[in-house]
Amino acid sequence: MEFASTIFSALSDPTRLRAFVLMAREGELCVCELTHALDIAQPKASKHLATLREAGLVRVRRDAQWMLYAIADDLQPWARAVITAAVDALTEDAVHQADWARLRGMQGRPSRYRAA
Repeated sequence: MEFASTIFSALSDPTRLRAFVLMAREGELCVCELTHALDIAQPKASKHLATLREAGLVRVRRDAQWMLYAIADDLQPWARAVITAAVDALTEDAVHQADWARLRGMQGRPSRYRAA
């Protein structure tokens, strides 16, 4: 029950939810991609990503100078099902569509050019 409360609490913030939906759609994203897509400052993005990481919702890895964030691979099946349903519902929302459009329009997206 505690894990469920932690997940729902972490996703209750609109900015964290927007970031989470983008990661669900795109896979790994660096902080600069999220700041561009969400139109927020880097410290704010980093703070929200830290909350998602502490909740066990996202993982992070370093690739050269970039910190790349993605949805955690080890989510419990019930959590993945709930999150998948929420993300599916939210991808058509106007706010999330605008976030995704800004991300797709970003010039020189670093995570798209990193070594495999």
